[in-house]
Amino acid sequence: MSDSGHEADPPGSPRRSVLAAFGTGIAALAGCSGGGTDADPPDPITLTTDHACDVCGMIIPTHPGPSAELYYADADPAGHENPARFDSTWEAFQFDFERSDWERTAFYVTDYAAVDYEVRTDDGQRLISTHPAAEAFVAADSVTFVAGSEVVGAMGRDLIGFSDADAAAAFRDQYGGSLVELDEVSRELVASLGM
Repeated sequence: MSDSGHEADPPGSPRRSVLAAFGTGIAALAGCSGGGTDADPPDPITLTTDHACDVCGMIIPTHPGPSAELYYADADPAGHENPARFDSTWEAFQFDFERSDWERTAFYVTDYAAVDYEVRTDDGQRLISTHPAAEAFVAADSVTFVAGSEVVGAMGRDLIGFSDADAAAAFRDQYGGSLVELDEVSRELVASLGM
């Protein structure tokens, strides 16, 4: 007997099967309508010398500047399994804009508020260090980007992300550029960056 005073349905009974199917159907509908919990996005990976940029082909950790990773549902982004990998943030945006019909499941960028970065001068250019370890990446929608500063990465002027808006503002104050959020990054802005 159950606590309610009614006999419980025996395992395998038609009523129990119908109730189980009904519960599964409700859970599936809740997931489709956004009422359930979505699957966690995939985690960023550490970029190694086995990883070339999916736009320019350069080996990512051997070049300065911010890196990025994009995951897509049901798609091999550049003839390999996820994520798509980039040695500059603007190339990641360019790649993503060109695939607007694909479902993006995660977008990670280097978080310069979470790493000990270095700005150095080489051949008259100010370069920012690269940080290819998985723990250096953060979701792109959680950063403030400094766009078009005098500090460059592998592919020239870039979008340098900071999860701390004050750190982004301090970087902009020191090196120029403008502050933008993810939803403010346009095709026109991306086209203005690079070499």
